[in-house]
Amino acid sequence: MIRPLADELRPQSLDDVVGQKHILGENGMLRRIIESGNVPNLIFYGPSGTGKSTVAGIIARETKRALRKLNATTAGVADIKAVIGDVDTMLAPNGILLYLDEIQYFSKKQQQSLLEYIENGKISLVASTTENPYFYVYNAILSRSTVFEFKALSPEDTVPAVERAIRFMEQKQGVAAKLEEGLVEKIAYGCVGDVRKAINAVELLFYGARADESGALSLTLADAEAVAQKSAMRYDRDGDAHYDIISALQKSIRGSDPDAGLHYLARLLEAGDLLSPCRRLLVIASEDIGLAYPTAAAIVKACVDSALQLGLPEASIPLAEAVILLATAPKSNSAAKAIEAASADIRRGKTGDVPRQLQNVHADGAEVRDAAKYKYPHDFPNHYVRQQYLPDALKDAVYYKYGENKTEQAAKAYWDLIKGDQ
Repeated sequence: MIRPLADELRPQSLDDVVGQKHILGENGMLRRIIESGNVPNLIFYGPSGTGKSTVAGIIARETKRALRKLNATTAGVADIKAVIGDVDTMLAPNGILLYLDEIQYFSKKQQQSLLEYIENGKISLVASTTENPYFYVYNAILSRSTVFEFKALSPEDTVPAVERAIRFMEQKQGVAAKLEEGLVEKIAYGCVGDVRKAINAVELLFYGARADESGALSLTLADAEAVAQKSAMRYDRDGDAHYDIISALQKSIRGSDPDAGLHYLARLLEAGDLLSPCRRLLVIASEDIGLAYPTAAAIVKACVDSALQLGLPEASIPLAEAVILLATAPKSNSAAKAIEAASADIRRGKTGDVPRQLQNVHADGAEVRDAAKYKYPHDFPNHYVRQQYLPDALKDAVYYKYGENKTEQAAKAYWDLIKGDQ
């Protein structure tokens, strides 16, 4: 059986782990806990290829516990019981460290089956997940565990691992490698954040490389691009990464940063997701630009319609126009705040009857209609007349407050003048 290069080069000590200095550095909390030998139940949260399973293995060695690995996508309660069966036997004289990968795929019942054993200390649990554990892990497990976040690695973090993999492959195959300039960086940036993928890319390069006249293997940028392509795209339409990128797109536009907005749009489109940015841009036009530039909603709708008709890759152009327009437009959230305030009153039960003059009285007799005394605004100067529109319980409520932009202030000045005359 061929052993993957990433497994052969797996770090054997905390000093060899790439990145994660915030928790594994000299004064990192996780490092200090591991070195104490008193390791609690842990949950590792972060993207793939950032060292979660590697650190679990190091913990088992440092604490002299038998390591048992399960993957929640295929394991069940019977597998957990089989692991427990080794407790207090010669197979695990110092206890068991259970590494449970992708714990988010365990049902509530399956997660509950762990409670008895992690409470009585018969096993130490190290669970990992690529999703936010506070959404996907059962509360009883969370309350008995400590969560540590593993962050995606930077290209700079990944470069030493790529260089080490190249040296290892040269020794393993007994050949020299000629690297085209920039190749290491190409792999590090192409597989940014995922050391495992970067190391495996090196392995594929060596297997696919051809020797020159001197017998040296030629590693080219073109081949590096082929094995590392799309690796930087961490994206799952139902996962945290999807919502993080969508959130970043809106917040960048709200913050009037067109460059950041284009970056997050590009990440969505490169992952083949056309519908998500279309929907979010329509929301942004009304939520964040709103009445400061009301025409933006119509323009963005036209851009979205064009994008949906064109499809990818051409759809990126009208959507880029929409992002730039929204990011550089004046901002107002007055409409969003107004409807939020009105909805809050409804949820609190503050409604009341519709004022009689606003009710549908067309079917009533003339005497009843006259009693209702609805005043038709178009019959009055400037098409306005003062009368009560809100129910009695809310007659003094104010939901909409004019924004500080030119458009809304012009409207305010107009209505202050009109309403001030009555």
